[in-house]
Amino acid sequence: VQLQAFGGGLVQAGGSLRLSCAASGRTFSSYAMGWFRQAPGKEREFVAAIMYSSGGTYYADSVKGRFTISRDNAKNTVYLQMTSLKPEDMAVYYCAADPTGHRATIALQRFYSYWGQGTQVTVSS
Repeated sequence: VQLQAFGGGLVQAGGSLRLSCAASGRTFSSYAMGWFRQAPGKEREFVAAIMYSSGGTYYADSVKGRFTISRDNAKNTVYLQMTSLKPEDMAVYYCAADPTGHRATIALQRFYSYWGQGTQVTVSS
């Protein structure tokens, strides 16, 4: 599976962006998909995830109520709609695919086997 994330950019605080992650391969629908982010000087952290059948979505507390993850299996694409953006949301955002798709480990990076290249989100205050 190859992943390509795009949609990042510069936005003012309070604004919105939608990130997309396009996947190659015919097994996309069987993977859980996640978004992670890494801010300068910080470790990469979990943002959101969606199970393979869109049966469940999971969010970091810091983005709950502001970000929405969704997927379109027909298009092999996962999305991250980000609203009410804050300066602390500024980071490189990565999409990733988890073949195991277990709820207990959905936020853990080591279970994600495939990673996209990242897209920069800059939030100005």
